[in-house]
Amino acid sequence: MPLFRHQLPAFALRLCAVVTCVIGLPMAQAGSSQSGDPMEALRERLAAKLGAVPAPVAASASAGVLKVKSPPDSPASAIAADKSASRVSSLNDRGMPTPAPAVAGAKRPAASPTTDASAWAYDGAHGPSEWARLAPEYATCASGQRQSPIDITDGIKVELDAVQFDYRPSGFRVVDNGHTVQVNVTPGNTIEVLGSRYELVQFHFHRPSEERIDGKPFDMVVHLLHKSADGKLAMVAVLLERGSAQPVVQAVWNNLPLEKGDEVAAKSKIDLTELLPSDRRYFTYMGSLSTPPCKEGVLWMVMKTPVAISPEQLAIFTRLYPMNARPIQPLHGRIIKESN
Repeated sequence: MPLFRHQLPAFALRLCAVVTCVIGLPMAQAGSSQSGDPMEALRERLAAKLGAVPAPVAASASAGVLKVKSPPDSPASAIAADKSASRVSSLNDRGMPTPAPAVAGAKRPAASPTTDASAWAYDGAHGPSEWARLAPEYATCASGQRQSPIDITDGIKVELDAVQFDYRPSGFRVVDNGHTVQVNVTPGNTIEVLGSRYELVQFHFHRPSEERIDGKPFDMVVHLLHKSADGKLAMVAVLLERGSAQPVVQAVWNNLPLEKGDEVAAKSKIDLTELLPSDRRYFTYMGSLSTPPCKEGVLWMVMKTPVAISPEQLAIFTRLYPMNARPIQPLHGRIIKESN
């Protein structure tokens, strides 16, 4: 037992030396493994196990110091990297990919441009030749075979039934919608033609007239849009030419809104029979809306006799819309009928 007490300090000293070399603390040079020292051999084997390399011997003070360098990428570190990457591309609670963290100073990608479906115009990049490209629902503006307006020529003269107008004094609201002056009327105004009944929805103006008669345009035209109970459309076109003042047009001008998009409710009423010519013979053909989406299947009736509008009234609309007429469209073999 006394012998064990004398040997214990020596054993502890050597164990401390091993721990000291493992953690990289300097220790006094104890000789190389070539000297036959078994403890030195043990230190080198432990160092090799831990990836330590001897520091270059630059001076006696640094001799025997071991430095541990970072080990090469291990399978464990690769797994950790994969987990980190997977967190970046994981799905959030809405099922959408979670974006990677933003890099400081990096620019966000520009948002994809979107097409404003109301951006069509009568000239420039959004003019009539481009309408079909502005929105998918405008495709008929280019592909349709029964488009309006047309040049009305070679009409077949027949005994057409008269259009039965049942117009009465009505309330109305005026809006400048950015393409024309439009008048929305209260219900109760109807027409009957070819056995069908249509109710007036609204009327609006174009300058110059979109329709031509044997190649001749007119100063303006008013289009009166009607709709049947089953959704069919019928358009009555009244040509306007320079002359005396027109009372219905003046009532509309009196209620023009100050801003585009605003709607003014008129305090007075209008009687649309005053907008119609006394001679109500007409041309008729199947066409379309003359503005996007250029929907086809519209029954057109173009009054043969123009109605007068004063130069002052014409000038007021010209200040707002000097030109808002779609170009003439191909006939594509359609039949035009004309009242005798």
